[in-house]
Amino acid sequence: MILQKLLLSTTATLIGFGLLKIGKLIVRQVTSPLRNIDGPKSTNWLFGNLGKLFKSDDMVLVEEWVQEYGQTLKFYGFLNTARLLTVDLRALNHILTHSMDYQKPEPVKYSLSQILGKGVLVVEGAQHRQQRRIMNPAFGPGQIRDLTEVFLAKSIKLRDILMSESKDEKGNPKRTDILAWMSRMTLDVIGLAGFNYEFNSLDTSVKKNELNEAFETLFSASTSVKALPMLQLWIPSLRAIPTERGRQITFAQNTMRRIGRDLLRDAKAAIMDPQDQKKGVVEKISLRGRKLSDEDVLAQVPTFLVAGHETTSTATTWALFALTQHPEVQAKLREELLSLESDTPSMDELSALPYLDGVVRETLRVHSPVPSTIRVAMKDDILPLDTPFTDKNGQVQTEIKVSKGDTIFIPILAVNRSEALWGPDAKEFKPERWEASPESASNIPGIWGHLLTFLGGPRACIGYRFSLIEIKALLFTLVRAFEFTLAVPAGDIIKSVEAVQRPFIRSEPGSNSQMPPFIKPYHRA
Repeated sequence: MILQKLLLSTTATLIGFGLLKIGKLIVRQVTSPLRNIDGPKSTNWLFGNLGKLFKSDDMVLVEEWVQEYGQTLKFYGFLNTARLLTVDLRALNHILTHSMDYQKPEPVKYSLSQILGKGVLVVEGAQHRQQRRIMNPAFGPGQIRDLTEVFLAKSIKLRDILMSESKDEKGNPKRTDILAWMSRMTLDVIGLAGFNYEFNSLDTSVKKNELNEAFETLFSASTSVKALPMLQLWIPSLRAIPTERGRQITFAQNTMRRIGRDLLRDAKAAIMDPQDQKKGVVEKISLRGRKLSDEDVLAQVPTFLVAGHETTSTATTWALFALTQHPEVQAKLREELLSLESDTPSMDELSALPYLDGVVRETLRVHSPVPSTIRVAMKDDILPLDTPFTDKNGQVQTEIKVSKGDTIFIPILAVNRSEALWGPDAKEFKPERWEASPESASNIPGIWGHLLTFLGGPRACIGYRFSLIEIKALLFTLVRAFEFTLAVPAGDIIKSVEAVQRPFIRSEPGSNSQMPPFIKPYHRA
C-alpha cells in the first residue's frame, strides 16, 4: 500500500513537472520575438524539424533552408520550440564573443558531460575562465613545436603498418578502414602528448585496450531521434529511469575515470621527477594549475582523450576521402611533400608547405568535423545584423530580438560552404582557392583560417594548433608513401553526426562508421 502511494505520488510529481514545463514552453512560443521570423514548418508534433535535420546527409537540409528563407530563419526543435538559425556574420560574431550571454543549453551540457565529463568544453562562467587560463600555455606554438616529433613518429609507425596491412596474400591492395587506423594513431598521440603515456593502440599484437572499447561505446549512439532519451535530456528526473544505453555509458564513464585517475597519478609522479623533461600536457597543467583541484584536472582527461583524438582522426579521414575524389590534387600534394628529403620535418617546415596548408584548410572548410553547435540566450538581447531580413509580417528587420531562454543554432558547415561568402563553387573541394581567398570570407568570426570550424571568441577550440600540425604530419607521411583510391562508389559514403561527422557506408546499414580506401605503395620514378 505504501509502495503504491509512493508510486502514485512520484507519477503525479512527474506529470505536474511535465505540464509545468510544457506550459512554460507554450507561453514562450506565444511571446517569443522569434515567432515572427519565417522558416520551415514543423514536421512532427514532438520533435519539430529535428528528425529530418538529423537524417540530413552532410547537413544539406540547413543549406536548403538558408537558400529558401534567407540568412536568418527559424525552425522547430524538441516539443516544437522555435530555434533561431542565422548565417549572418555580424550576428554570429556577437554570439561567439559574448560567451557569458550565450551558453550551451542545459540538455546539451548534460549530453556532452556523458562523454566528456565536466571539463573545459562543458563548464561555463568563472570555472571555464579559470580552467582555460591555466590550460592555454600548454597549447601554445612552442609546446606544439616540441610535440611535432611525437606526431611524426606515430605517423611513420602507422605508415609502416599500412605498408603490410593494406595488402592481401597476393600482395594486391585490399580494402582498408582508414578511419579505424586514424583513430588508433591519434589515440596513441594524445596518450604521449597529453600524459606521456603509451596506449599502444597501433600495436596489433596488443589486445584491444579497454579505453578504446569505452570510446566505441560512447560513440555508438544511434543518430535516430527517440522519445525517452530526448525526454531525459529535458527532464532531469527522468534520467533515473534505467536504460541499456545508460548502463553502457555509465560503464564507459567509470572506465575512463579509473584510467584517468591512473594517468593523473603518473602525471604527478612525473612532476616530482626533475629528470623527466618530456612532460605531457596534463603535467604542465598540473604544474601551472596549483589552484585546480584533482577533480578539475581529472575532468580534463576525457576532454583530451576524446576531443584530442576524435576530431583529428575524423578530419584526416575526410582529407584522404577528398584526395581520392581529386587524384590531380593528390598528385600535386605528393609532389610538394616529396620536395622535402626528410621524413621528420620540423613544425616550421610543415607549416611552410603552401599546398599542404591549402588541402588542410579546404578539408576543414568542406568537411568540418563538427558541423554545428548550439547556444541559449541567458538574457534578453538584440543581435546586430549585416543583412536585414523580412519577417512573416512583411516588415524589414535590421536586428534580431531574442528573449532569455531562446535557442540559437550555429550552422558551422553552412557558413564554411556559403556561396555568398565563397562563390558559386563553395561546395567544391579546391585547395587552390586559398592562394587568394575571397575578401568576403575574411569576416567569418573564427579563430583560425577565416573558417568557423574551430569557432571563435572565448570558447574557441583551445587545441586547434595541436590538431592542425597533427593532421599535417599525418598527411605528410601517408601521402608521400601511398596512393589512395576509394574502394566503394563515392555516393555510397554518407555522413552521420554523432559527436562528430563520421563516414558510413549507405549500402551497409547497421555497420560501424568507416572509410574504406585501397592503399597502394607509391614508388618514385
